[in-house]
Amino acid sequence: MPQMIFVNLPVKDLAKSMDFFKALGFSFNPQFSDETGACMVISDTIFAMLLTHEKFAGFSPKPIADTEKTTEVLIALSRDDRAAVDAIVAAALAAGGSTFSEPQDHGFMYGRAFRDLDGHVWEAFWMDPAAAKAQ
Repeated sequence: MPQMIFVNLPVKDLAKSMDFFKALGFSFNPQFSDETGACMVISDTIFAMLLTHEKFAGFSPKPIADTEKTTEVLIALSRDDRAAVDAIVAAALAAGGSTFSEPQDHGFMYGRAFRDLDGHVWEAFWMDPAAAKAQ
């Protein structure tokens, strides 16, 4: 069995968060979703669990981070090319997200970042495969 990763993220409004990520092209696995959490499919082995605050609190004794004051996580997602980076950020902004940082263009690598409805930071990036192999 391949190793999988499940990133657990607290969300204030599960339905609105699901709509936001659907607008970015993500789907949800209904087998692992209910009214307290939704399993967002990022790839065959990577998932984000969007959990209501109440559900998330059951997994951590610490308070949920206030994303207006702190950055609790940076989630970096590779994209196939520069256009795909721009497309996911444009979709995020159109769906109610906000810009986190200015685009970073290093020639061999290009990235942009946005905040989702709950302030979680998502970094979309593309890296030239030839440049990565040269490293």
